[in-house]
Amino acid sequence: MTASDFVPFAYSNEVANGKITWKSPSNIALVKYWGKKENQIPANPSISFTLDTCATTTTIAYRKLEEEGNEFSFDLLFEGKPKDSFRPKIMTFFKRIEKYLPFLKSYHFTIETSNSFPHSSGIASSASGMSALSLCLMSLEKELYPEMSAEYFNRKASFLARLGSGSACRSIEGNLMEWGLHGETDGSSNEYAIKYPYTIHKVFTNYQDTILLVDKGQKQVSSTVGHELMHGHPFAEQRFLQAHNNLTKLQLVFANGNLNEFIEIVESEALTLHAMMMTSLPYFILMKPNTLEIINKIWAFRELSKTHVCFTLDAGANVHVLYPEAEKEIVYQFIKNELVAYCENGQYICDAIGYGAKKM
Repeated sequence: MTASDFVPFAYSNEVANGKITWKSPSNIALVKYWGKKENQIPANPSISFTLDTCATTTTIAYRKLEEEGNEFSFDLLFEGKPKDSFRPKIMTFFKRIEKYLPFLKSYHFTIETSNSFPHSSGIASSASGMSALSLCLMSLEKELYPEMSAEYFNRKASFLARLGSGSACRSIEGNLMEWGLHGETDGSSNEYAIKYPYTIHKVFTNYQDTILLVDKGQKQVSSTVGHELMHGHPFAEQRFLQAHNNLTKLQLVFANGNLNEFIEIVESEALTLHAMMMTSLPYFILMKPNTLEIINKIWAFRELSKTHVCFTLDAGANVHVLYPEAEKEIVYQFIKNELVAYCENGQYICDAIGYGAKKM
């Protein structure tokens, strides 16, 4: 499917008002997307674990306007209170998607949203937030066009979410989601994410992710700015090629359950992401001293315990500690005994692989 396939011709139903709620999870990329082209198109493909606990719940109440206005009409509540600082992002999102959801100016929306994790925790909420909002809007379109197939619904929801936040397109379904054209993956697309279509060894179906909240402050450089800095980056082309190669290698790893190779690829991807930040112009460092302390502790414990614990990082200081469920007891004890001390206010979140968004 291409973008033009998501432009509706006509609706077969009329809807005056209603209310819809979706709960959508965050996700953690194993192969990182860093750098984008026009219209939120990724410069390289990525693949992610869908999470379970870290999620955004969004409700939209909508009522048909007597006359369609020239502007988008919406109220926005976050955790039960008006949140004016979110309005510009929603306005930009609506402008991007109006072509694909032409009913947007025909309704007034009351958007209520809340996170299962603290908003200031340093966990990216744009993926869960934009995917939840996109699913609510798609549910309204489904009411206007009941004949819509489930496959079309999910693909268009992923497509719309991408226009709000690139990684949000990977939060619609689970447990492994791939986004971006990749020559070795059937059905892959830059426009939306797909469920990983090949064999997945059982060890990866219940993987654990403990998120260590190292720094809950505002990032010094936003991800949007960071992506832009890949234009003209001296190592950009090699990085994009590396992402393609790692995705191809992971196909064998996901099939045979080779955890040592999984660790090598995932940790290399995390460090490469931050290496790109440190070698851009202007350059910046989002890791904190405690991020490095945790990484070194993980390496030492893995060597000593012969477990398969590893780390990955988003574009920030927090550390995602990944490990198979069979090793949960020993690894979780290690996290509590040795790693929590490096978290801000001792805060961490226990999460695991999830299977996508749910309509409430």
